[in-house]
Amino acid sequence: MTIKYIKSDLYRYAGNCSFKSFLINYLSQRGFIFSFWLRLASSKGIIRKFAYPIYFYKKRRYGLDVSHKTKIGYGLYIGHGGPLIVNPTATIGNNVNLSQYVTIGSNLGKAAEIADYVYIGPNVCIVEDVKIGRGASIGAGSIVVKNIPENATAAGNYARTLNYNTPGRFIQNPWPMY
Repeated sequence: MTIKYIKSDLYRYAGNCSFKSFLINYLSQRGFIFSFWLRLASSKGIIRKFAYPIYFYKKRRYGLDVSHKTKIGYGLYIGHGGPLIVNPTATIGNNVNLSQYVTIGSNLGKAAEIADYVYIGPNVCIVEDVKIGRGASIGAGSIVVKNIPENATAAGNYARTLNYNTPGRFIQNPWPMY
């Protein structure tokens, strides 16, 4: 199962799952390198024991504070490999883009639930137990404190729905869900 998650992440970066693409992306994409070790550290068994120290090192080095206990679907894409923080109680769906300086947090209880095919722009804060609908796009610098409906583009401080035009347009190379 872990291999399928890694393949789905690679597919989001490269558009295919070849060994050559794996090497190119592993050597050049910080977001893919981190997601690779995150997936291995999230697995069960002996692989986790060997992968966890490397995952922890990459987590510190890249400033990517994503817990190995966070529920993350297929096809995670971390744009620019930049710093981000994700609360362990958050749920992230399939084919989600997380840009640099994103914070998904909670002060009280459960964090956000993010559906499939969601794009979260740079410097976005998602606070508390909100639900972000399938195909939504959240603009740069937004603070999300209320639910965002499906296929909506939202932005602002506090984020408001702006339109329903071209949902999911920023999701490139989505992992095919069979």
